[in-house]
Amino acid sequence: MTGTWTAARARARRAATARDLPLLAAAVLALAALAEVTGQGRGPEPELPGLLALALGATAPLAFVRSQLLLTATALTAAALLAPLAYGRTLYAGLPALAAALYLVGRRGPGRTAVLFAVPFTTYALTDDSGPYGVVLLAGAAAALTAGGARRAKAEAARRSAADWAYADTALAHAALGERARIARELHDIVAHHISTISVQAETARYTTPGLPPEGAERFLAIGDTARLALTEMRRLLGVLREDAPAEPAAAAPRSPQPGLDQLVTLVDEARAATGTAVRLIVRGRVTALDPGLELTAYRIVQEALTNARRHAPGVAVDVELHYRESQLAIRVRDCGPGTGAGEPGHGLLGMRERTAMAGGTLHAGQAPAGGFLVEAVLPVRSAAR
Repeated sequence: MTGTWTAARARARRAATARDLPLLAAAVLALAALAEVTGQGRGPEPELPGLLALALGATAPLAFVRSQLLLTATALTAAALLAPLAYGRTLYAGLPALAAALYLVGRRGPGRTAVLFAVPFTTYALTDDSGPYGVVLLAGAAAALTAGGARRAKAEAARRSAADWAYADTALAHAALGERARIARELHDIVAHHISTISVQAETARYTTPGLPPEGAERFLAIGDTARLALTEMRRLLGVLREDAPAEPAAAAPRSPQPGLDQLVTLVDEARAATGTAVRLIVRGRVTALDPGLELTAYRIVQEALTNARRHAPGVAVDVELHYRESQLAIRVRDCGPGTGAGEPGHGLLGMRERTAMAGGTLHAGQAPAGGFLVEAVLPVRSAAR
């Protein structure tokens, strides 16, 4: 509580200082202007009221710069331009007030306002009577307006950049949530089948096993109940993911069997037909049936990699390679393009990383040593009878 109160008092003091600063600056510059005009001894001396008007007109409006910026800048501009014409004097003490006001015009106002304020200084500098003072005044006004405009442009660029980053983060989080929901649905389709099989087998075993003691029947009953409970919980979690995930089109509602590695040939043929270029499928090692969830992960990685190649390197050849190892499945998808597919973190790469991480594998996506873009994933495997 004490720290909060201290911080609030510090903010209040800073705000009060910011409010009082223009008034203080105007008072100091007004005194300096009075000293300057009364101390000049060149040329005919105007009367005291004229001197006071000159000094105050060139400095005092600065006190209202926060609330009446355009009026303040207009008054100070008029004073700076009319003083030499009316009194034959150059009031240098008023130049800091003019520079501050013009800087704020450039920083807060639109660009056309700054241009309008530059017009009278340009006109004055082109007159025969202005002399060097007109050039100096024009240069100072242009510098103040330009500095303010540059500061405004920098602030606007920072705001746009922050907004762009916020939008990108939101879009990325949105895509990640949708991809996770999609993965969860696919895993549900695979796991639900096995859990349902366990439940059915446990139920039927109670009646089809000859001489089954009561304890065994109770255990089979418990297995069936546990399987049904697990299936219910999985569907409940999937429902939560669907509530948080982006809405899917109505046409996407019907679900089809999830693809596996035996559908890769069809996937490659479709990619070849869509691009009209060479897409090769290379299989190494001893082909074995793998866990359905792992095959789905591998299929989706290849699918996303082909989509990435079609988007960033259209029309180039693509090689898809599967290497069956004793305890791993290695996936390599390389195109012969310029190798710029990873310039922006896309949703496809995000999905591949999500799937690879869930499978306990590793993924690398970037420029290939021999050129082109390479997606390389290594997934731990275990054989599964189909």
